[in-house]
Amino acid sequence: MSVGAVRSRRQGGLGALYLGIFATVWFSVPAAEQPLRGALVAGSVAALLTAVAGGVVVARSRGAEAGLHDRAVDRRYLLIVVAEFALIALGAVALAAAGRSEYTPALISAVVGLHFFPLAPLLGDPLLRPLGMAMCAVAVAGLVTGLATGVSAGLVVGTGAGVLLLAYALRSLLRAVRG
Repeated sequence: MSVGAVRSRRQGGLGALYLGIFATVWFSVPAAEQPLRGALVAGSVAALLTAVAGGVVVARSRGAEAGLHDRAVDRRYLLIVVAEFALIALGAVALAAAGRSEYTPALISAVVGLHFFPLAPLLGDPLLRPLGMAMCAVAVAGLVTGLATGVSAGLVVGTGAGVLLLAYALRSLLRAVRG
């Protein structure tokens, strides 16, 4: 297997692993009544299974990818993730101070969506940009719905973000399995 194929397989496995885990988390955010609650649990289980399958792909490609790490890329990735968490923490504190913690899921979705833009070129995955736009749209939809109706922002954002991340995790897993 070529170095590029190993890197692609590993990256697809990592995408399935990480985004599957985060989809599982997002599906657990909203408090919902049946039948939506059942759909959220089913989505969470599907996302967790996708994450496990991604982990298996990563584990199986581990020996073949020795020496493929790029420290500069790893550092930039870490900086992007640290900035993401810092923005989320600062925003959550500001929302809590303003007495608007119910909009924290919308904030998180927006920041997560934005972090996909610098990750796209770094990871060589241009489809992260549409995912980022969709995550930001879900954040806006949750915010507007929460402000204008009795439906919580968390329900809209948790469901929407979970579906988007699960779909992308499945895409990454298929890409990894196909090699």
